[in-house]
Amino acid sequence: MTLPRRRAAALGSTTPAVAALAVAVLAVAALTGCATHRASDPAGQATAQGVTVTVTLLPGSGSDRRLQATFSPQRPGFHLYSIDLPAQGIDGLGIPTRLSVQGGLTATGTPTANLATRLLRPAHLSTELPVYPDGPVTFVLPVRRTGAHQADVTVSYGACSESTCLMPVSKEVIPLGLN
Repeated sequence: MTLPRRRAAALGSTTPAVAALAVAVLAVAALTGCATHRASDPAGQATAQGVTVTVTLLPGSGSDRRLQATFSPQRPGFHLYSIDLPAQGIDGLGIPTRLSVQGGLTATGTPTANLATRLLRPAHLSTELPVYPDGPVTFVLPVRRTGAHQADVTVSYGACSESTCLMPVSKEVIPLGLN
C-alpha cells in the first residue's frame, strides 16, 4: 500500500523541533513507567473473579530484576484491598492482596504499589478498611533470577465495589517462562 504523495511528503519532512518533541515524549514515557516493558520481556496473565492480573519481568542488572504485577478489575467501581491488610482482614473483613514468586525467581524485597490506599468504611459498620482507589493497581516486587527457566507468580486478592464483593481469589498461580 502506498501513501498519497502529499501525506508521504509530510511524513518525510519532519522538522528538528518535531523530532526533538518526539524524543522528549518517549523519554517522559520511559521515566514515568508508561514504557516499562518490551514485547520480549517475559509476561503472564490470569483472569479470575472479575480481575485480570498481568505480570511482567522487567530488565535489571545482573540477576536482579523487578516483577511488575498489574491487577485490573474488569468492572467499573471495583477496587482491591491493601497489600498491608492483615491476613485475616480487619474484624474478619477484607482480603489482602498478595504477590509472591517461586521457581526461577526469589523475592529480594517486598512489593510496593503505585497507588496510595484510602480508608473505606462499609455501610452500617464502624470498621475502616485500607483499599486502593477503584481501577487498576500495579505492584513492583524486587526479585533475583535463580537460574531455572520457569517461575510461578502466586497472587491472592479480593475485588469489591461500595456495595458488592466478588469471591476472593487465593493463591492463583501464573506461570512465567524466563528467557
